Amino acid sequence: MKKIIVLTVLLLSAVFLNAQDALSIVNSAKNRVKMDTISSRSRMVITAKDGSTMERVIDQYSKDGPNGARTMIVFQKPANVAGTRFLTMDTASGGSDRWIFLPSLGKVRRIAASESGGSFMGTDFSYDDISSMDREVSLDTHTLLREETLNGKPCYVIQSIPKDNSFQYSKTISWIDKTGFLIYKSEMYSRRDELVKVMEMTDFKDVQGRLTPMKTKISTIGAGTSTTIYMEIIKYDDQIPENVFTTAYLETGKVK
Repeated sequence: MKKIIVLTVLLLSAVFLNAQDALSIVNSAKNRVKMDTISSRSRMVITAKDGSTMERVIDQYSKDGPNGARTMIVFQKPANVAGTRFLTMDTASGGSDRWIFLPSLGKVRRIAASESGGSFMGTDFSYDDISSMDREVSLDTHTLLREETLNGKPCYVIQSIPKDNSFQYSKTISWIDKTGFLIYKSEMYSRRDELVKVMEMTDFKDVQGRLTPMKTKISTIGAGTSTTIYMEIIKYDDQIPENVFTTAYLETGKVK
């Protein structure tokens, strides 16, 4: 009996250590870049199933707040989407509040929770995808699945499963660099445990002492579509007025 008890304890300890290691790895990856704010301009290329493309130019501003990250996205080009603005703010409960301003409607509209899995402005990104860039590590249960090489880089392969059903994916599997904790790739799975999207981050460049992916591509499996974001300008720790992260700015595009 003693041997069985000891074996059980050892197995439970191994599971606990695995979970702790995975949590530590994900924490290191999420908190790898230290900054107060991020300001950027990027070119977004949306590729259809037939290979045709359309481009959009967006500005993005991110800053921490009392409950977590806040992000404002402003579409600059082309003319048919210029002036569209999107705001996402973390809440005290760990979720996100989201609003969008469409010039054609002339008013701010709140994004309902039921829309979180919908396409963001015709791209392969969903509203959840945009918000999950700053998703709290504590919202998921993390497991170290294995270690393997990706594109010549030794990586940890981590599985993250949401602790509740509010997130659109049943799990995410990420490839995290063992040395610098860079996230190279993430696979997102549906509630049916089917692979639905793959996100890849490449072309890392030193920006103000922080290694930053200059290219992020998300592909929708089965649909044959993808959206690639090419970072053209990025600045860390620039001053961003608090009023940028308000529904008033969403509606007017002006800091009062």
